[in-house]
Amino acid sequence: MPNTYTQLYIQFVFAVKHRESLIAKEWKNDLYKYITGIVQNNKSKMLAINGVADHIHIFIGYKPTIAIPDLVKDIKLASGLWINEKKLAPGRFNWQEGYGAFSYRLRDIDEICRYIQNQEEHHRKKSFKEEYTQMLKDFALEYDEKYLFEFFDDLYSTPPELMKST
Repeated sequence: MPNTYTQLYIQFVFAVKHRESLIAKEWKNDLYKYITGIVQNNKSKMLAINGVADHIHIFIGYKPTIAIPDLVKDIKLASGLWINEKKLAPGRFNWQEGYGAFSYRLRDIDEICRYIQNQEEHHRKKSFKEEYTQMLKDFALEYDEKYLFEFFDDLYSTPPELMKST
């Protein structure tokens, strides 16, 4: 076959390190424009991008000119540097190490775009942890919850009386 044809729609989900609420409303649209440029420079098409203060959803028409892990690494590295160079977040900004990548059909595009565009409304009712674990279940992905979220979560879910040193 002389030509290659692909139609791939991928949603990436990843959080700020320790799920800190560092993405501010004042500059998040500039961040989204910056990330859109990274996606476009890698020959893919941005379909939707949005999030809340502690995490982001990126939905793209993916062109396999770069491996998914490399694309996510490029997005995280470049956008993190951009945030830090502009001193937009207090202290040093970092993304979490891991990410979710979920594939969709052509007929799902409108629904997924609406879902991403309505993140603020959605998270008035559901936490990121609830949202993310539901996505993993919806895609029948096996996971161990104790390895899903960072130690930081465990630290702050421990009752204060159990955190006292003896």
